[in-house]
Amino acid sequence: MKPGNVFVAWGGFLAALAMALGAVGSHLLQGRLSPALMNIYHIANQFQIYHALGLILVGILMQSQQGRSVTLLRWAGWIMLLGIFLFCGGLTVLTLTGWMWMAILAPFGGTAFIVAWILVGVGALRG
Repeated sequence: MKPGNVFVAWGGFLAALAMALGAVGSHLLQGRLSPALMNIYHIANQFQIYHALGLILVGILMQSQQGRSVTLLRWAGWIMLLGIFLFCGGLTVLTLTGWMWMAILAPFGGTAFIVAWILVGVGALRG
């Protein structure tokens, strides 16, 4: 398997999931959740799309890089994936279950996104 294919695959699957969750939000949840919870749901969904595309970018970049830059990009991919689960997953679960304690995951996921994007930038510059 080529380096980066795992992130392209994860990105594709998570983008598909985000599209499905977006449809659920638009067709099944509208009117059932408060406007505040719908806003949180949409933010989680939007960030999942962005970062699923980010994973695909990381995978493609990895295929064109060598050495240390590939290592940085690999770290970026895993950290971005973690961010998706913590931020997007945590907020989605919060909105669907009402478990407000899930909100504690969002700052960790957001921090993971920031770190991942910094690693993408550094990895691309070193390649």
